[in-house]
Order: sequence, then C-alpha cells, then structure tokens
Amino acid sequence: MIRFAQIKDLDSVMKLLHQVNDVHAEGRPDIFIKGHTKYSPEEVLKIIQNPLTPVFVYEGENGFVEGYCFCIVEDNTDSKHLVPIKTLYIDDLCVSEESRGKRIGTQLYNFVKEYAKANGFYNITLNVWQCNPSAMRFYEAIGLKPLKVGMEEIL
Repeated sequence: MIRFAQIKDLDSVMKLLHQVNDVHAEGRPDIFIKGHTKYSPEEVLKIIQNPLTPVFVYEGENGFVEGYCFCIVEDNTDSKHLVPIKTLYIDDLCVSEESRGKRIGTQLYNFVKEYAKANGFYNITLNVWQCNPSAMRFYEAIGLKPLKVGMEEIL
C-alpha cells in the first residue's frame, strides 16, 4: 500500500534515510558522512506535515515501511524568464535493502507520477549521484531521461 507518510512512520523513514546516506558515503566519502542522515527526525516531521513537501511511503503486508519518496513542489508560475509550470521534484526515493527487487521503487514512482498528473504538474524531476549507478539504471528503466548534468573539479 502506498500512502502519505505519517508521524508514526518516523523511525522507519529515519532507518531508510541512513541506508541512502551510507550508499552515497561509500561512493563519495569526500562529501557524505557515513552513519548520518540528510534530515534530522525533527526536520522529517516538519517535511511530512508540509503540503509543499509530500512524502509517500510503501507499507508492506507486514505493516512495515519498505520504501519512501520525498517530494518538493517547485512552482515557477510567477517566473519572469521561465515557462510558467509546476514541477514535482523527487528529493529522495529509497527502498529498504531487504525489499529491493520487488518492484517497490517502480510502484512508488508510478504512484508519484499519478499524483503529479492529478495535481496539474508539468513534469517530475530528480537528481541522481554519479556514484550510484544502480539508481541511474533504475531511473532510466522507468523512463526518466537526463535533464541537465552537474559537473565538478576537485581541487
């Protein structure tokens, strides 16, 4: 079952945030600190309660949260230089290590896609780290295409 995240999901979401961060810390230890999370529990609670940052969770038959998708509404309808569109940005999508391979990520993405269509969004965007090739393959397999490329030079 996919639904909006609730306060009761906090512990499960925090566990998944640790998993995501550790994947990135393994790939880019110069940027990410292993054992940490992108958001604190207090920040996650605020995010869950904000209608401009919808969070969806996949709750398995066992009642445990097996995946999530953090989203951010980006509205540039008042922009002076951009076409006036609303974008649903996927800030973070994670499926628990134990539940991967069950198409939960695809189900979450498809749910978010239907939510975006039903709420008048023009597109869905996200960023994927180069150090996470399995995520890149997943997003390409479900139909996403590169929008822009971030580049760096380490000094």
